[in-house]
Amino acid sequence: MKITELLKKETIILDLEASSKQEVLTELIGQLDQAGNLNDKDAFTKGILERESQSTTGIGEGIAIPHAKSSAVKNPAIAFGRSPGGIDYDSLDGQPAHLFFMIAASEGANNDHLEALSRLSTFLMDEKFRKKILDAATKEEVLQAVTDKEAEVDAEEEPAKHAEASQKVLAVTACPTGIAHTYMAAEKLSETAKEMGISIKVETNGSGGVKNRLTNKEIEEADTIIVAADTKVEMERFNGKRVIETGVGKAIHEATDLLQRAVNNDAPIYHAEKSDSGSSEKEGRSGFYKHLMNGVSNMLPFVVGGGILIAISFFWGIESDNEFANMLSTIGGDKAFYLMVPVLAGFIASSIADRPGFAPGMVGGLIAMTVTGAEGAGGGSGFLGGLIAGFLAGYVTLLIKKAFAGLPESLEGLKPVLFYPLFSIAITGLIMMMINPPLTKIYTGLSSFLEGMGGSNQILLGLILGAMMAFDMGGPVNKAAYTFGIAMLDAQNYTFIATVMAAGMVPPLGMALATTLFKNRFTKTEREAGKTAYALGASFITEGVIPFAAADPARVIPSIMAGSAVTGALTMMFDIALRAPHGGIFVIGLVDGGASKILLYLVAIIIGSVVTALLAGLLKKNVGKTA
Repeated sequence: MKITELLKKETIILDLEASSKQEVLTELIGQLDQAGNLNDKDAFTKGILERESQSTTGIGEGIAIPHAKSSAVKNPAIAFGRSPGGIDYDSLDGQPAHLFFMIAASEGANNDHLEALSRLSTFLMDEKFRKKILDAATKEEVLQAVTDKEAEVDAEEEPAKHAEASQKVLAVTACPTGIAHTYMAAEKLSETAKEMGISIKVETNGSGGVKNRLTNKEIEEADTIIVAADTKVEMERFNGKRVIETGVGKAIHEATDLLQRAVNNDAPIYHAEKSDSGSSEKEGRSGFYKHLMNGVSNMLPFVVGGGILIAISFFWGIESDNEFANMLSTIGGDKAFYLMVPVLAGFIASSIADRPGFAPGMVGGLIAMTVTGAEGAGGGSGFLGGLIAGFLAGYVTLLIKKAFAGLPESLEGLKPVLFYPLFSIAITGLIMMMINPPLTKIYTGLSSFLEGMGGSNQILLGLILGAMMAFDMGGPVNKAAYTFGIAMLDAQNYTFIATVMAAGMVPPLGMALATTLFKNRFTKTEREAGKTAYALGASFITEGVIPFAAADPARVIPSIMAGSAVTGALTMMFDIALRAPHGGIFVIGLVDGGASKILLYLVAIIIGSVVTALLAGLLKKNVGKTA
């Protein structure tokens, strides 16, 4: 498939009106929607923003490639926008971006589509091609430049030959979405290796699957392997080889340095028995937080699905011994929700020690739930015990791996099926059996203390939790507050989850309201983004405020923190209890206490949103004015 089958005149904007990153995204999304390529503009916007929250798509060299693969895309397409003056896009090199290619891949996009999209990514590494695009006077000239480049590449049939190269280098590239950065990194490494006279083969782990897969023979013969990835790739096959691990962005911008290190054998020997976190040079990994979030993210489906089913069972009439309500409660509470802590522990442990850590983590989490050693503590040490069990199991498994590293090769196959599970489950289980009773007392004591808080102390805690939910809009601080709410939900205290959910809805709702009340403080594209923010806020997607905060953090962040803090304090003051752990406005009918409490919950959310809107309107300048 040709790139020009995806990039058309209708999706090209030669002179963007945008002056900020958010405006660029809104303008290009609007162009795709206007051209009939989207089923759901708001859903696609959410996908684009989620990708941007992972890492910037401003790759440097004046290029940005925002992209998303979503069911909201009707027809795969590429939108192109150009800004001769440049726009601050938070690019990796810190320089303004001039060329913007927005890639819209449908969820069921076939390999032809994905290969065309990845091909564009590699073209952009050619400086002459970029200059042609930048200098094009008409849309037709842009399309002609793409057509000429495709013809030029198709004509290059002779692959580079490096039979005489003294060093053999392999590489693997992968990014979270597998659409753009994966292939740009591969192209950059290949081109740079060609210039340096280095033999290289690059495997890409993209949306269409693994391409150019490295064979066992190639791995065996390789001197050094470069793994440039921002997501997990298959590493066990590189055991005993020199491996350079880094982020995909490094391969794009520092290919020469990486390849020079490779030919100089300046790389550690990779040991598959070792935890990735112990030897990796990969940027962005923060140890404890990475492992914790691996557990939390895998636990959330059990929490959300089970928690809402429990809440619906009360709404349906479980207290009246309704049979259907009883079944919902059993599914949600006795089954799905009960698995929350073991799943949390299992995935924390597997993040630390890979697959061998999962079983001891699950067992440790189950012990945390069941071995109480205290009367009336049916839930054991709950969330606290699950966290400890997960990290304990992970690091115990690492020690077991190290202890058995010297076994003869003939026993290698017995390690994962016998030695690792036997010893890691036994040791983790014994330790948890001993420490869980005192942990249970601590956990139940803490829960009782929090439940007993009243008056100003409870309001102060609500204010703090609310501010945390807004501070980094889905980042570590936000997740810490939400995780605390889930822990208290597990302890059957439903006021905290009500507080964090209400506070988390306020930032996007407040900024959406600000765009409605203070139109002269926002550009046209920001006002359009405000409409989307209403829906995101109502759905408890705090990340919906990120575009506003990214464009003007000094004014937006204080505004949203103030509004969320007010809502958190009010929710605690009104003593609102909610059994559902997610869902935003759509689960508000599940608030305990009937219509009066539902009304108070709405009042708390509305007041916080108004506070945010008024502060934003006060702090932000009229469009066109500078600070």
